[in-house]
Amino acid sequence: MERIALGLAALGVQPGEVVSFQLPNWWQYPALYLACVRIGAVANPLMPIFRQRELRYMLNFAESRVVIVPARYRDFDYAAMLAEIRPDLTTVRHGFVVGGEGAQSFERHFLERAWEQEADARALFAARRPDPNALTELLYTSGTSGEPKAVMHVSNTLLAMALRYIDWVRLTPRDVVFMASPLAHQTGFVYGMTIPVVLGTTLVLQDVWSAPDAARLIQAEGATFTMASTPFLSDLAGNEAVTREAVKTLRTFVCAGAPIPSVIVQKATERLGIEVLSCWGMTENGAVTIARPGDPPEKIFGTDGRAIGGMEVRVVDADGAPAPTGTVGRLQARGTFTFVGYLKKPELNAWDEEGWFETGDLARMDADGYIRITGRTKDVIIRGGENVPVVEIENVLYRHPKVQDVAVVAMPDPRLGERACAFVVPRAGERPTFEELTAFLAQEGMAKNYWPERVELVEAMPRTPSGKIQKFKLREAAARFGPGAQ
Repeated sequence: MERIALGLAALGVQPGEVVSFQLPNWWQYPALYLACVRIGAVANPLMPIFRQRELRYMLNFAESRVVIVPARYRDFDYAAMLAEIRPDLTTVRHGFVVGGEGAQSFERHFLERAWEQEADARALFAARRPDPNALTELLYTSGTSGEPKAVMHVSNTLLAMALRYIDWVRLTPRDVVFMASPLAHQTGFVYGMTIPVVLGTTLVLQDVWSAPDAARLIQAEGATFTMASTPFLSDLAGNEAVTREAVKTLRTFVCAGAPIPSVIVQKATERLGIEVLSCWGMTENGAVTIARPGDPPEKIFGTDGRAIGGMEVRVVDADGAPAPTGTVGRLQARGTFTFVGYLKKPELNAWDEEGWFETGDLARMDADGYIRITGRTKDVIIRGGENVPVVEIENVLYRHPKVQDVAVVAMPDPRLGERACAFVVPRAGERPTFEELTAFLAQEGMAKNYWPERVELVEAMPRTPSGKIQKFKLREAAARFGPGAQ
């Protein structure tokens, strides 16, 4: 790590300048982040799925000085992509390739040369020691709304996230952290990478997701803790190759990525014996609400937790006044994890004079302070003047034996304004019909006014890199449909 830090300094990287790295979950990732910290540089993680269009925008917007990519990953040539876009990168002075050749080789510049013998490392690191409130992480949002923003965090906000979480989830240096969620997402960055550093414990990385492979790694390394979005948990719980014995050391799975279908949480708990803790958070403020070990089942299965130490949440009505208990309203958050702003877009900083941040989520809060995410403010379906409870419909449809994945969005209607359209990923070999699904909703006691009035079967959901469904893309598709059922 120190050799890499000195290698960056030798390139002329100054405190406050941005170093971008587009890497899978490999060991170079945490080494590069810690190297940036040692010299006061800003780490800018980028998801491996990004291609030329996204990288041109993101690297130029961040004014990156150095960019590092893998030679190949999942049969894609990143070195060739970097070479193609280099003329368009106005601020990038150096590009390196992990597993590359020649002058661009990451190994040749950062590892094979003994930089510590050429510089006074102690003096350089002392001079470059960053202020805890200096920018240290620049992370683009996942883009569920279609417009990625560059979220700025400082060491104080990131370490507040990590330290409070360690206490809340009861992690110790004896724990072994397993991380398959991308390190270029806040889940992987803070709860996969930063926490093991703080605890001084073992981190086990998986770079290509496979539930059976994950189970083998967990068993081999004795992993005790992980955190990931709903699809990861769903895959583990639903894959027959994953046995209870294989994951017996995995004590805790924190499932983030609202809304989390309660049926998936219950299945993982009952079939695999894993303690699942539901969680809600954002790139902007990390894990904000989370269930606590030992919470009763109704809190685990039916809520997204309560505010973790150091954070507050509240639900407000259309006028900004606190909403009554159990009433759906806008979810706001404030506290020590809150980011310091969007890069170059201060007009988008959605917090008020009291520090309350407008999350963009809708939620309700129970008498004990536990929240349940009910959707995004942009996901509201208003049918004939009545709000449709999107998440409740999805949670019921998830229980249908032929349904693997489901998302409900608004479909324009000339008479009622909007109707509900359900996009469904069927289980293998199944093709659930509109009639089957509505009959199931009736059987479950769902009011007919809330039933989807169209069902579209799809092979897969459009998702963000963190696994959240991009409902704006589904709304775009639904906008092309006419009224009526399928």
